[in-house]
Amino acid sequence: MKNTNIRISLPAVCFVWQIAMIVLFGVFIRYDEESDVRKWIEFKVSHNITSDIENDFYFRYPSFQDVHVMIFVGFGFLMTFLKRYSFGGVGFNFLIASFGVQWALLMQGWFHALDPDTGKISIGVESLINADFCVASSLIAYGALLGKVSPVQLMVVTLFGVTLFAVEEYIILSLLHCRDAGGSMVIHAFGGYYGLAISWVLYRPNLNQSKRLSGSTYHSDVFAMIGTLFLWMFWPSFNSAITDHGSGQHRAAINTYIALASSVLTTVAISSMSDKRGKLDMVHIQNATLAGGVAMGTAAEFMITPYGSLIVGFCCGIISTFGYLFVTPMMEKYLKLQDTCGIHNLHAVPGMLGGFIGAIVAAAATEEVYGREGLIETFDFEGDFASRTVLTQGGFQAAGTCVSIAFGVVGGVVVGLILRLPIWGDPSDDNCYDDEAYWEVRGLFYH
Repeated sequence: MKNTNIRISLPAVCFVWQIAMIVLFGVFIRYDEESDVRKWIEFKVSHNITSDIENDFYFRYPSFQDVHVMIFVGFGFLMTFLKRYSFGGVGFNFLIASFGVQWALLMQGWFHALDPDTGKISIGVESLINADFCVASSLIAYGALLGKVSPVQLMVVTLFGVTLFAVEEYIILSLLHCRDAGGSMVIHAFGGYYGLAISWVLYRPNLNQSKRLSGSTYHSDVFAMIGTLFLWMFWPSFNSAITDHGSGQHRAAINTYIALASSVLTTVAISSMSDKRGKLDMVHIQNATLAGGVAMGTAAEFMITPYGSLIVGFCCGIISTFGYLFVTPMMEKYLKLQDTCGIHNLHAVPGMLGGFIGAIVAAAATEEVYGREGLIETFDFEGDFASRTVLTQGGFQAAGTCVSIAFGVVGGVVVGLILRLPIWGDPSDDNCYDDEAYWEVRGLFYH
């Protein structure tokens, strides 16, 4: 029996890392020109702005709210499906997201918003959205590890996850100049393969000793469905939150909305077909119905056409549900990979497909459809990239997808090896999926 007492390690990590955040924020982070009172007044004068409604806050904040709900309510409740791990699902999600957004503001700031003259990072409402995006990849990784790791290990997963995210995001978006507004590549493919690689390294040969707790109950499945519906409703905001003002944001929301609707019908169809009596499986409905949103992340802002979006959702609902039916059990049996939430089927594969769909749609873009100006606006063919063609762009989009997967797999293996050190207070194989290990559990229904 391993010792799961984290009375020293958890408070130590929380206090020390939070104090480190205070120090680093003090050294580096300042308000940007739209959130600093002096700079905003000067900005209004220099840009001939009369009204405060022009502040970026009023444009981005509705999207930020929706994304924020997805991170804390959507991801949190989606992970409450286990019969005795709902506190750990929603509670540890809360913990690591709260740490992760702070570290993300710093990491992304150093890569994207560092002023070379002052050495300071300026943050505004868009930084908050990007920090939420960044932390999403670590929450996805948590899905593969749910019930098998301690909160201290999760903090380590998040520390490295955010760091790796900032690097791969910089390579893909800045150096390769890919477009990935909804993060099919940088968030889902990376986070999915990162979590899978960690879980592979942390394989538990005797996990079947916790089998009695690995399932759901009627109530826990209803709670998880709350997470699903919040994610499902707000995914159009997620994919459009940081797109270009104007048609790009409008189009990204429309494309995501209809892809999601399409994946629900095919998920239900395959789920019913797979059962001898035609009965639906709640696992499929909680997860595969979201696959259309994941796969739409890259192409959402492109002119993929409404029926093209429907096709993406149609295919991904089928692929994701097949993953839950066949691939997850096979991965456990042959690859020795235990994936609690099935992130392989909801994030890794649809994210990878989304990256390649984006590459194809980009390569097929024409001046006839977009217009000359439209191609420049959609693909940012400006500055160093002014001479890039759509075919080249498509090639780079595909390369970006491969970079994100490579970062996820290699980074995950390294982090997994760190987490194998016997110092983290993780549960033994017969004590997994049980809140009793880390939470004070009261109440009649528990025992």
